[in-house]
Amino acid sequence: MGPWSETVQFRRATAIQRLLEQDLPDYTRAIWTRHLQNLSRDENEYNARVRAIYEHMKRNPIEW
Repeated sequence: MGPWSETVQFRRATAIQRLLEQDLPDYTRAIWTRHLQNLSRDENEYNARVRAIYEHMKRNPIEW
């Protein structure tokens, strides 16, 4: 995940909206509608999600 970008979030929303304008099965439409609704609206929300994903990850390298 990169740094917050309003431009990137707008592009994501636009792409999803274009997809939703197509004829989709109900379950597919539900999935993409949920993705559209779950896009971060501001930097604080985005950072909170990034933190929630990564804060409990181990930082040790994987040994093969």
